[in-house]
Amino acid sequence: MYRYTCLNPIAKVGLECFTEEYKEVKEIKDADAVLVRSADMHSIAMPDTLHAIARAGAGVNNIPISSCTEKGIVVFNAPGANANGVKELVFAGMLLAARDIIGGANWVQSQAGNPDIAAATEKEKKKFAGSELQNKKLGIIGLGAIGVQVANAAVHLGMEVYGYDPYISVDAAWNLSRSIRHINDVNQIYEQCDYITIHVPLLDSTRRMIGRDAIARMKQNVVILNFARDLLVDEEAVIEAIREGKVHRYVSDFPNPVTAGQEGVIITPHLGASTAESEEKCAVMAVKELKNFLENGNIRNSVNYPNCDLGVCSAASRIAIYHKNVKKMIGRFADILSDTNIQNMSNTSKGDYAYTLLDLDTAVTEEVVNRLRMLDDVIKVRVVK
Repeated sequence: MYRYTCLNPIAKVGLECFTEEYKEVKEIKDADAVLVRSADMHSIAMPDTLHAIARAGAGVNNIPISSCTEKGIVVFNAPGANANGVKELVFAGMLLAARDIIGGANWVQSQAGNPDIAAATEKEKKKFAGSELQNKKLGIIGLGAIGVQVANAAVHLGMEVYGYDPYISVDAAWNLSRSIRHINDVNQIYEQCDYITIHVPLLDSTRRMIGRDAIARMKQNVVILNFARDLLVDEEAVIEAIREGKVHRYVSDFPNPVTAGQEGVIITPHLGASTAESEEKCAVMAVKELKNFLENGNIRNSVNYPNCDLGVCSAASRIAIYHKNVKKMIGRFADILSDTNIQNMSNTSKGDYAYTLLDLDTAVTEEVVNRLRMLDDVIKVRVVK
């Protein structure tokens, strides 16, 4: 029996993917796995019995990744599951910035009860006039699951699309429309584009990447959109640029004291993935990742351990070993397992850490497992079957 706990409400369609072999428990101390959305886990004690955390979404800032890695807790996310929901909100943001829809709608609201509203509308509507997206240049920084969808949809709206991502994956490249210009220098986007949208993870290298220097390179009346993370943008510099007339609008999905209520800023209350469809797709992906890991030891879409897949476990015994990415580890494992036959094996690494799956033709003994655990540089050993 596998035990899981949910730190946030998880879409029913996702939980229905669990079989009768799974039981929901209330406390994390009793769980083999955790499902989470936005709950902050940084102050939660992680029990030694916990094997995995699955984030039903993309961002994992609410999870203590480093400490999880050191304890041999695999952290999964659901990349791409909410991509369409975020993509649609990006275009809503572009339209709100291009056309003063909010200002116009607020004006109409203020005219409630005015019997001459039709005549007043003809006089006032010019105050809310805007521009069209067609033929405008859109720069996309980050061509992951969301960036690719934004790029392809923008082409169909008649925009001229520039994409920048030095680490673009093969899958993403295949999915990109041929009409998109792949840019090797992000400064070209800053200098040439009317709209700039950012879709990269928050890392030390990307924190405030859109700052004063980047803004100085941008075109007059540029629109900046941020539906990734607020800390990717130096928002104080953006507000200053709005007041100076350099930036036309800043659109973000992350309310905070710096931007809320500022002139020229459009903020939505973190609605990017807040659709029923996104929540369901994220839940289904997260549950399937957990099941494959708990039942077979396979890892897919982990943010702290490498992908590893030996398929459905049919061997007499399968062992998962979490260890440091150092030399001669496989030989040390083989020495301890010399009395049994290793039918199949997969060893993969990610940075300083590695993960090894071993299929054996006989049931592994507790003595052998303990010897593996005692090896230097081994973090954790789990008998999958």
